[in-house]
Amino acid sequence: MPSPVTLTGEAFSRAQFESLLKRRFFFTESFEIYRTAPNFKGDNRGLYDYGPPGCGLLANIVNEWRRHFVIEENMLEVDCTAITPEAVLKTSGHVDRFADWMCKDPVKGEHLRADHLVETVLETRLANSRLAVGDGKSKLDRLDVATVQRYEDILAKIDNYDGPELGKLIRELDIRNPNGNGVVEEPVAFNLMFKSTIGPSSASPVYFRPETAQGQFLNFRKLLDYCQGSMPFASACIGKSYRNEISPRSGLLRVREFLMAEIEHFVDPESNKSHERFGEVAEMELPLLDRKTQLSGKTAITPMRIGKAVETKLVDNETLGYFLARVYLFLLKIGVDAKKLRFRQHLDNEMAHYACDCWDAELLTSYGWIECVGCADRSAYDLTVHSRETGAPLTVKEARATPLEITEWTATLEKKLVGPRFKKDAKIIEQAVGQLGQDDLARLAAELAKNAVITISTDKLANGANSAELSSDICSIKQVTRVENTREYTPNVIEPSFGIGRILYSVLEHVYWCRPQDAAREVLSLPILVAPTKVLLVPLSNHAGFKPAVKSLAARLRALGIANIVDSSSVSIGKRYARNDELGTPLGITVDFDTLKDGTITLRERDSTVQVRASEDDIMDATRNLLSGMETWKQVSERLPAFTRQSVDE
Repeated sequence: MPSPVTLTGEAFSRAQFESLLKRRFFFTESFEIYRTAPNFKGDNRGLYDYGPPGCGLLANIVNEWRRHFVIEENMLEVDCTAITPEAVLKTSGHVDRFADWMCKDPVKGEHLRADHLVETVLETRLANSRLAVGDGKSKLDRLDVATVQRYEDILAKIDNYDGPELGKLIRELDIRNPNGNGVVEEPVAFNLMFKSTIGPSSASPVYFRPETAQGQFLNFRKLLDYCQGSMPFASACIGKSYRNEISPRSGLLRVREFLMAEIEHFVDPESNKSHERFGEVAEMELPLLDRKTQLSGKTAITPMRIGKAVETKLVDNETLGYFLARVYLFLLKIGVDAKKLRFRQHLDNEMAHYACDCWDAELLTSYGWIECVGCADRSAYDLTVHSRETGAPLTVKEARATPLEITEWTATLEKKLVGPRFKKDAKIIEQAVGQLGQDDLARLAAELAKNAVITISTDKLANGANSAELSSDICSIKQVTRVENTREYTPNVIEPSFGIGRILYSVLEHVYWCRPQDAAREVLSLPILVAPTKVLLVPLSNHAGFKPAVKSLAARLRALGIANIVDSSSVSIGKRYARNDELGTPLGITVDFDTLKDGTITLRERDSTVQVRASEDDIMDATRNLLSGMETWKQVSERLPAFTRQSVDE
């Protein structure tokens, strides 16, 4: 991992940066004052509260997400409950499969996520080896070339290892708990969902949702009706999700309660998952890290036109490619550094059980590359399993322009014989036959014609068997030709899923820097689009004559919907600017004695500290134009007169 740097390329100090975020109350650990309470035995790790600037930034990111996706793509937004019955998540596969591999240090009693343990230890060894080579000392830390290559190969493929493979690495490489150097036990699967019950009898098991997607799938029928049965369409949901992380770490990057924004784009599988607007983004070049590169032990990024990536099937289809491009544009718009952004393709072992292709938008932070957006092709998995479990038709019916003649194999059971012969197992037999595919039916038809009996696989029967024999008197399999005037199909789903808290933290790292003349003067160069407060109002002093002008300006800004704050404290105006630079406030308006004479005010830009002076109306127009994107600061500073007095920032 490259050494982290600030926006201006200087060495990045995480301690100084996170001290700023906590000091200015962007966020804080939840229940912090209870950590030292004598009777408190709870675990508040991975739980955070946002302060005023954090809330403002979070809200602005979400608002821009709505504009960029929901409004631009005409999506249907829903708000679904976080409490989910066990049956729903059992059907979706989360109860059985939503797990991470966990190791325990039996001496310390600590539980560690196995892949993170391997990652941390190997990265530390590599870092120590580089230092040992550099200073000519610490020879014990030096690694030979083959070992370095092996470690880098493992780290490039870390997401592809399952539990047994991680256990083997831990044993072979003598990987121990960094906290005390203790030997850890074999990895075991740990389900990440929070379980609870509903009602006073505690008889109804539920989970707090680990994603917002399931509510959208269960409401598919209503969403389809809402858009008059027209396909394709997309739904969107913004809300809290919950994951019982094994060992929360990295501040806001790995937490147990977090805000998600998810899109489910429903598409006809026979359309080859094309997208009518793909041509708008086809020429965009994205930084891609594909599966093949990772499996070769490398992490080199390949810039590639998304049109070419789809054409060569590196990215599975147009709709997935379209959303990768739209995600890229969104992230750049809210402040992500393009040099610290990549799209990494999932390896086979890390692919979700429902996905057939998946790319993560990863952002480089001082913690390494962090997954912030997942773009998955979920195929028809979710709608299919929920429809099968409930009997609800989560399908689309469309009239065919030309009737279609279809010849297919059909299995028929003599129901008057099935009940007496199989008794309690009759329904299981009927379900098993109903789920047989065309290939199976063709094979079984030949077998039935030859032997007059076939064997089919089933769920567990009353006698403990997982199969049943059906004779020709009870089952017939024939080819039937029918004319289909209406087509019925289960849509496929392309899902971009955003971790808003991770994006927020990564953006803050990407826009952080210090003034060259003073490392203690920290700045957050947040785009005006997402900055919590847009304008700082600064009276030159506490002179009573300034108050009416400041009050009038604040009211005028509020009427325009522009978030502003007044700082009339007794410290110097330079210090007032500096502490609001820490909050990312992009503009500052100063009221001084010339304002009382001629009504003019100054407008200061945060990053350059350049100021212009003009009438109140001109400054208000410039502020509004900057917020709407109609003008850049360069255009404003060229259009309005420069303020030529000695800078208050000096």
